[in-house]
Amino acid sequence: MKTGARHLESLRDGREVFLLGRRAGDVTVHPAFRNSAASAAHLYDFQCAAANVEKMTFPLPDTGGRVNRCWQLPRNYRELVLRREALTAWAETHFGFLGRSPDHVASCISGMFMGIGEFETYNARRAGALRDYYRWARDNDLFLTYVIINPMADRGRGLNEQPDPFLVLREVERDAQGLIVRGAKMLATGSIMANEVFVTCIQPLQSGEEPYALSFAVPMNAPGLKVLSRKSYELSAGSPFDNPLSSRFDENDAVLYFEDVRVPWERVFIDGDAGMCRRQFHATPAHVFQNYQCQIRLAVKMRFLAGIGRKIAEANGSSAFPQVRETLGRLAADAAMVEGLLLAMEVKGGMHGDYFVPDRHLLYTAQVLTQQLYPRVIASLRGLAGGSLIMLPSGVEDLESAETAQYVLKAQGSTSMSPLERVRFFKLAWDAIGSEAEPVWRPPRRSGDLPH
Repeated sequence: MKTGARHLESLRDGREVFLLGRRAGDVTVHPAFRNSAASAAHLYDFQCAAANVEKMTFPLPDTGGRVNRCWQLPRNYRELVLRREALTAWAETHFGFLGRSPDHVASCISGMFMGIGEFETYNARRAGALRDYYRWARDNDLFLTYVIINPMADRGRGLNEQPDPFLVLREVERDAQGLIVRGAKMLATGSIMANEVFVTCIQPLQSGEEPYALSFAVPMNAPGLKVLSRKSYELSAGSPFDNPLSSRFDENDAVLYFEDVRVPWERVFIDGDAGMCRRQFHATPAHVFQNYQCQIRLAVKMRFLAGIGRKIAEANGSSAFPQVRETLGRLAADAAMVEGLLLAMEVKGGMHGDYFVPDRHLLYTAQVLTQQLYPRVIASLRGLAGGSLIMLPSGVEDLESAETAQYVLKAQGSTSMSPLERVRFFKLAWDAIGSEAEPVWRPPRRSGDLPH
């Protein structure tokens, strides 16, 4: 089974990650990425713990080795439930804040494999490539990311009408060995700590855009692949005390630019077919299976947020207020609704060929309702907290200073927790429901680097 140490070692592969105008180097030690990489590694250590092996992994049919259940292809309702219980346990290690943990894209590739018949109808060789890749990724328990969205540009023009024909990733040329591609894709969430990237297009393509209609996978250290990270929340976190979530679970979305990257034919699943780009998601269980994973994670996160709401009320001594009880009841109901829809899509699930998959109508119902639900939950938590999120000390340094600590703690009274516990808790609450710009570190910059 894959361990955390093995995963961290796999990230030291020479990948080209850029942040603040410089190459990041080893992402497992860089201050912008190391904690998130460690959190990813912890997922693999969690599955290897003796008490978790049976729950988190399943035996491979041909070798007898064990890999994470995110690669399992359920053949009945019971196996789907076992898989969900494993994904739930993984999500509980990060409280639902790693939206693109390894089980997300694994679910997508697994769903594509369940619909391998669509690929066989399209092209037998490309189907063979997908079949082999699923088995390779599964047997090596790979952490995959994906880029399936095109860069935000002039949306009033087609892809082949942009001023730069290689703004969006497309084919440059081909030969007997494979394709050469150039251009950008996004959002590559989790790419910093992933092993490989699945590249395709989920947005509808038009006639004449066939060079953009590709589907393939390459390692994150493929020659010519540039990873352009957004601002690092982990780097801006200051300390785990001040930002216990963002200091550990920042997924570092990134734009990927492919500078004439070679893709061997054995990694190409779709080659210039716009219709098949759509069908790989919607004629197979891929889109359902990957978003089913999202609902599993959201159910965990909703329980966590409802717990934060309850503890906010206890810390502020407002639990008995009628309006607060009403808010807490609504938060509990919201969490139960997400869980109820999740369980219902399993019960109402059905067979897709040899495999049992969740009901797509209830899945999409859950997606629509929860996109409306989540902002309301965050607003409710902010309302419960009131000024408690503002009256926090500026940083852990205020508590380490003898001059300020006594005054900071005197201002943090609560009947249910000590002043230090109250500060620690509301730092967590703010990190879960708020955001702020707090640059902590910058590399030295030479004068004249930027225009005035």
